[in-house]
Amino acid sequence: MTNELKSESTQPKVPQKEKKEKRSEKNKEKPIRWYNFRLFPIWLRIILVLILLILAGGSGLMIGFGVIGSGEPFDVLKQETWRHMLDIINGKE
Repeated sequence: MTNELKSESTQPKVPQKEKKEKRSEKNKEKPIRWYNFRLFPIWLRIILVLILLILAGGSGLMIGFGVIGSGEPFDVLKQETWRHMLDIINGKE
């Protein structure tokens, strides 16, 4: 009785040739077409990423200096603030 069960379990109930034929018939009806169409060109994507990085860095500096620190948020964009920080780092003050 175990030999009968083994022989039944190894044989698939659905023949696979029929499935493959159906797939190949579908492919013959509709050929696959690949279109090279980009909504935004690559150079525009690079420029957008650079602009977004600059905006994220500027807003991070403003939040860090104005909200977390004790200064005004727009003071971080002034050259005097950066000159003062560099003087502290270099030991001039």
